[in-house]
Amino acid sequence: MSDWQPDLTRRSFLGASLAAAGAAAVPVRGGAAAAAAPRPAAPGPRMKIGTYLQLPMTRSIQLVRQAGVEHAVTGLEVREDGVPWSVKSLQTARQRFQEAGLQLAVIESRPPMTRTKLGLPGRDEEIETVCELLKNMGTVGIHVWCYEWMVLGVRRTSRTRPTRAGAQVQAYDQAEETQTGLTEYGQVPAGQLWDALKYFLERVVPVAEKANVKLAMHPDDPPYSPIRGVARIMSSLKDYQRLVDLVPSPVNGITFCQGNFTLMTDDLPAAIRRFGRNIHFVHFRDVVGTRTKFDETFPDAGKTNMAACMRAYRDIGFDGIISPDHWPVMGGAGGQRDGDMGRIFAIAYIRGLMDACYDL
Repeated sequence: MSDWQPDLTRRSFLGASLAAAGAAAVPVRGGAAAAAAPRPAAPGPRMKIGTYLQLPMTRSIQLVRQAGVEHAVTGLEVREDGVPWSVKSLQTARQRFQEAGLQLAVIESRPPMTRTKLGLPGRDEEIETVCELLKNMGTVGIHVWCYEWMVLGVRRTSRTRPTRAGAQVQAYDQAEETQTGLTEYGQVPAGQLWDALKYFLERVVPVAEKANVKLAMHPDDPPYSPIRGVARIMSSLKDYQRLVDLVPSPVNGITFCQGNFTLMTDDLPAAIRRFGRNIHFVHFRDVVGTRTKFDETFPDAGKTNMAACMRAYRDIGFDGIISPDHWPVMGGAGGQRDGDMGRIFAIAYIRGLMDACYDL
């Protein structure tokens, strides 16, 4: 769900990391009770920093490697034989990232699934394609698939909202939503989407188990329902509990996108501990506002106690990929805007929090 991008010296990177680590030691935002949770005797496994990158090789890949990132998240883009989810395309993507020093760990895009989500004729063919993707991911050695259940997709009313010192972020305000009225899908009740999701999971989970691929459901963004008559069913903690209970399996789990989950609860660290092993992938970002009106933020400027969240991931033994997401676009030399500056800031912030939580 990332769609965001001079040079960073070792000294400035370490400085940013140490500054973030220092900040991590002082809880400054919500979740005070979770922040006080006791530290386990042994830290256990560590999470790994990854970030969304696209092929072919770009400046972004060089910069994240310089920042110490060793894992990549990507979409279904390589088409070696005309099919982006084929073994050949996935192998090519994995090999190209390996050549750049990155392990491809997560696929964060999907084949066509609208009929599947709505439970319409033609869904069996779409589900068969998803099963092919999962089998091929297992064959190639990519073990997490991030998917979603949004018929109308991610909603934003601005992608250039000014934030700290003129940096730009994405924002949403329901009052500014320009598209109104029913869509081509008409009224879509929540029950229809839940029935379709159960049908999907009953067919896909056994394939994912055999392929050793974890299913990581991304939240609705924004997490409220309905929008233009179409229900959204991944918008609350209750919805996520229903998801993991619908077809119980170690592979049936969650993309814990903090920017969305923090709009569902006032205690994000408690939610992390609640879902524990069901969390397969993390988007580490923050917002200010409510589910119907919010601005995205720098990771140190939102509503969430990010240090308490990091401690919660440590305590549940999360050892998967944690990825910055929707980072601000910062101003570069000569007034130019550079999305990679925001990405590197977020990576350094995550690294500092990790070191503070695991090593100090």
